[in-house]
Amino acid sequence: MTTRRIVVVSAGVSDASSSTLLAGQIASAITRADAAVSIETVELRPLAHDVIDASITGFASPRLQHVHDLVSQADGLVVVSPVYKASYTGLFKAFFDAIDQDVLVGKTVLLGATGGTARHSLALDFAMRPLFAYLQAVVVPTGVFASPHDWGSAGAGALESRVERAVGEMVSLLGGSGSGRSASDDIDLFSETMLSISDPRRD
Repeated sequence: MTTRRIVVVSAGVSDASSSTLLAGQIASAITRADAAVSIETVELRPLAHDVIDASITGFASPRLQHVHDLVSQADGLVVVSPVYKASYTGLFKAFFDAIDQDVLVGKTVLLGATGGTARHSLALDFAMRPLFAYLQAVVVPTGVFASPHDWGSAGAGALESRVERAVGEMVSLLGGSGSGRSASDDIDLFSETMLSISDPRRD
């Protein structure tokens, strides 16, 4: 059995980061969905100085180069960033600015983001998805956004559902079976679950 390598990159900038929590939840779901997978998790916060230095000098420190090598050798990536000022963090962008241009070509990438309100969820599609399209990655159709509502008891089931859906698509893409979705497998945007995500006051 061939073991697939997945690297989870979390760009949470605070200690006890919700982005780290989301990255861990996605990693756990991947392990449950695919036994033939090894997962390496990378936190960018401790590497912040290395990332900025590499952006200025063009040279990666040994420990940043190790992370670049992990990404280069991976079959797929999970990338998670907090949403600041309606987009990913500067640290997140600087990390991918400093990595070799062609490293992500053809790699499957699952997008994740966290923010203070569900209204920031569009950052997945207008900020993160274009970045990874430019880098010629194969972006998983479903991205996962988590707001404070999702960490409470009322939203936990909805977040788990989105994570499972995105992970299912990623595993299917890695297995060469497309996203695993069909025309009959759609999301009811007006379901109580979706409405509770966009307007937590409904609870």
